Amino acid sequence: MFDLSQIQTALADQSVPGWLLYDFRGSNVLARRVLNLSETEVSSRRFFYYIPQQGEPVKLVHRIEQGVLDHLPGEKRVYLAWQELESHLESMLSAIRQVAMEYAPRASNPYISRVDAGTIELVRKFGIDVFSSGDLIQLFEASWSAEEWQLHLEAEKQTTAAFDLAWDFIRSAAQSGIQVEEQAVCDLIMEHFAKNGLTTYHPPIVAVNENSGNPHYETGMGKQTLIGRNDFVLIDLWAKMDKPHGVYSDLTRVAYVGPSCPQQFTDVFNVVAAARDKAINEIKAHFATGNPVQGWQVDRWARDVINDAGYGEYFIHRTGHSIGQETHGNGANMDDLETHEERHLLPGTCFSIEPGIYLPEFGIRSEVNVYIDHENQVHVTGGPVQMAVETLG
Repeated sequence: MFDLSQIQTALADQSVPGWLLYDFRGSNVLARRVLNLSETEVSSRRFFYYIPQQGEPVKLVHRIEQGVLDHLPGEKRVYLAWQELESHLESMLSAIRQVAMEYAPRASNPYISRVDAGTIELVRKFGIDVFSSGDLIQLFEASWSAEEWQLHLEAEKQTTAAFDLAWDFIRSAAQSGIQVEEQAVCDLIMEHFAKNGLTTYHPPIVAVNENSGNPHYETGMGKQTLIGRNDFVLIDLWAKMDKPHGVYSDLTRVAYVGPSCPQQFTDVFNVVAAARDKAINEIKAHFATGNPVQGWQVDRWARDVINDAGYGEYFIHRTGHSIGQETHGNGANMDDLETHEERHLLPGTCFSIEPGIYLPEFGIRSEVNVYIDHENQVHVTGGPVQMAVETLG
């Protein structure tokens, strides 16, 4: 639901003079969500919606699509020729020298970079400095409602249960002297999701031995895909309730098919778990004392643990990503590797913590989800946090 007063309060809190939301044929899904526009009914002409820190918003729409923003408050201005569009836009922004847009300097954050360079150039032509709306987007697109938080918990019960099903399936087969295909385990998880009302955009990763050393491994595509006695297995799964506003639960756990785990797996797991816990504990400590946290800091806390243990070159992805209606959402990522994530961790947002070490023989990742509620309490979801490699003896 669009709430102008909340947006203008956020603009004041963040000292932002104004926010210019722009879309052309669905190019800016973030703006469309903030403005409560359908993602299926996409207009064919450019529109702008300017929200000042104080006062009435202004809509700029094309003559043949004048009603596209009629559900929003504010003055409507209509253009036909491109010259009229530029003239109206300059007039709309004449009272300010800075404006927020879905833009990231030097393409530093592709999740935010939704406005094309030409449109940015046009706004700058009017003597206006454009800066990133990243933290605003989090508040009004990535921040969960109470309903979404409950839907996440509902999904988490079933994603956690899926691991028990998978481990029991592998264990039972091994005890009978049978090997099972990665794909069979994947199919079992997908059947569980369907039976319990979950949906997902992609099946889980089920990876045995060296296959687990590829963070984005495709189940069943390795040279050897049978799982049996004395094998190491990684499962990464994600799903959400198949309901409006459903949000994802995204978890990764590892297991060894045998009564006791060899030391080589335990040693690497312990480093990964220490990195995971360091990140979580620092987040909790900062929020407890009211200190702000940026995404890059979380990545650095986890990465330093792995670097110090001598495995830095084998940690080849960021520490975590935003979670929302997509598995990889539009809030802050825990990243100082692929990007230098300067967006803050904000109340109402959820993200993964998932450090990993990927060796040629095997890879270990431990993934949980972290939700910061609107009272700044930090919640870790994903069932009991995995503290040791599961043994399937």
